[in-house]
Amino acid sequence: MKKTTLIAGTFLALSAQAEASEPQYLSDWWHQSVNVVGSYHTRFGPQLNNDVYLEYEAFARKDWLDFYGYIDIPKTFGAGNTPDRGIWDKGSPLFMEIEPRFSIDKLTGADLSFGPFKEWYVANNYIFDMGRNSASRQSTWYMGLGTDIDTGTALNLSVNAYAKYQWQNYGAGNEDSWDGYRIKIKYFYPLASLWGGNLSYIGFTNFDFDSDLREKGGRTRTSNAIASSHILSLGYDHWHYGVVARYFHNGGQWADGSELNFGNGPFEVKSTGWGYYLVVGYNF
Repeated sequence: MKKTTLIAGTFLALSAQAEASEPQYLSDWWHQSVNVVGSYHTRFGPQLNNDVYLEYEAFARKDWLDFYGYIDIPKTFGAGNTPDRGIWDKGSPLFMEIEPRFSIDKLTGADLSFGPFKEWYVANNYIFDMGRNSASRQSTWYMGLGTDIDTGTALNLSVNAYAKYQWQNYGAGNEDSWDGYRIKIKYFYPLASLWGGNLSYIGFTNFDFDSDLREKGGRTRTSNAIASSHILSLGYDHWHYGVVARYFHNGGQWADGSELNFGNGPFEVKSTGWGYYLVVGYNF
């Protein structure tokens, strides 16, 4: 985290120059950025994890396509705790998540809105971890139905409901099967103008449930999990800065408080609690 703070301070000092002229981007609809991310006590696995890494991020909304996605290079800067491994020390060289949604309204030419539900989508959420072997690799596809909701306020709200197909999952017992469901709620609220930029609250919550992993994986696994992210973002034309608090409940479907031993002695699973991120990014 100390290293991330230094990086953030350096980029903050440089950002004044970046905002001096009219912004220009490579695309007027495919919005993208490169970020430096520092994470602390994330709980997607059975052990607390820290990392500092590079990230490519993109989002787009055009015609019938609504897209969000990112690609991470784990442990890019060699910083992180002992159980964390990445691209330079035989860990995963790449972690990716994409969330493409395809508008049913626009593809069919029909207005399917009713009540507060503005538009309907075929919704997808695909996650891929390119581990070095099957025990360190994940490939998960969530597929279902999504909608945007008119709140009558400045709050932007969307909800997606998915069924999950699990290919590889770090060697867990639910691989190559349909296994459970996810409800994803995403929200955005503009807060204020601050220091020449725009301060916003951004967040999402994943509810995972009805998995067979507890039955197939034993008492250290669970059939449900929650990950809820809450972000304060300060955005400029090119630079953006974020502080993230993420709450995990049985993160990665690991049973909080259970005991594991990976060969280096027993330890207690800490999959419930808060993790934190600092983000500095450049939009191009």
